[in-house]
Amino acid sequence: MRIGGREFQTEGHTYVMGILNMTPDSFSDGGLYNTADRALHRVEEMIAEGMDVLDIGGESTRPGYVPVSAEEEIARISTVIEKVKSAFDVPISVDTDKAQVARAALAAGADMVNDIWGLKADDNMAGVIAEADVPCCLMHNRREAVYENFMEDVLRDLRETLALADRAGIGREKIILDPGVGFAKSYENNLEAIAGLDALHALGCPLLLGASRKSVIGLTLGLPASERVEGTLATSVYAVLKGAMFVRVHDIRENVRAIRMAEALRDSCK
Repeated sequence: MRIGGREFQTEGHTYVMGILNMTPDSFSDGGLYNTADRALHRVEEMIAEGMDVLDIGGESTRPGYVPVSAEEEIARISTVIEKVKSAFDVPISVDTDKAQVARAALAAGADMVNDIWGLKADDNMAGVIAEADVPCCLMHNRREAVYENFMEDVLRDLRETLALADRAGIGREKIILDPGVGFAKSYENNLEAIAGLDALHALGCPLLLGASRKSVIGLTLGLPASERVEGTLATSVYAVLKGAMFVRVHDIRENVRAIRMAEALRDSCK
């Protein structure tokens, strides 16, 4: 899969997508990088630590978040995307569920769209992605955490997402799927989504796991967001063993090292 100017294997290696929240209220790092200078410094750090793709977001999606307008979201991210693209050679993903924001981010230099609503929040999103002919990560989400059979329902919901992509003309070779840890899921659902990650391979697309510092780790370990690195590393190692193409994380160096070790152990058994 080509993302920006780089080719990525869809099997056999787990890449690291780094999180850059240009927001004042994200659950873990809100306000830390919401100026251009601080953002650029953080990107430089993440690249040095081994980040493969940068994911930039302009709206918090933590529980209880306050939605912002498309105009505000664009204002938060567009200049930073332009500056990152000018200063660094790293593929950029835009984390948004709004077609207007995705279009502006792609015009500013983003290479990929990461949609937490799997094309279901904005009827125009699939068309924007198809027209730009860029890769996308499409996440599982729904309005209420009500399930009859959790993993079967997740698979059914993601098949609906893939049908939307097909109708818009988004090629399957450009789609990554995300089980949506932390979105419309109970604590038990989140554990099952991680544990059952490999069930999503049945849909025929590479996978991304985004569990970094999330509440499922905090609840399991009884720790605040600032102390969930080790728990995140456990999920990243698990993602390697389940064949995920990407993990989306805050702590780059630690996850890169954990993935490298997990892959060495896995590959030694072949």
